Amino acid sequence: MNEFVEQRPGVLGGKATIKGTRIGVDLILRNTGAGETIEELLIAYAFLTRKAILACISWGAALVRNETLIDVE
Repeated sequence: MNEFVEQRPGVLGGKATIKGTRIGVDLILRNTGAGETIEELLIAYAFLTRKAILACISWGAALVRNETLIDVE
């Protein structure tokens, strides 16, 4: 986690969200991955900050960086 990302039981099934919201980190990652810009996200979700959006991207990167790969061959 970081200062902008939290997981709370009962909120989006415990998925990571932007603190104090019901906006899932997965929504931010999915939308930026589909080509939506940070500026477009800030217009769509005016209560978010650039730092919160960047924290979501950083959180997603940390998950991938720390994953364990298993050879299935």
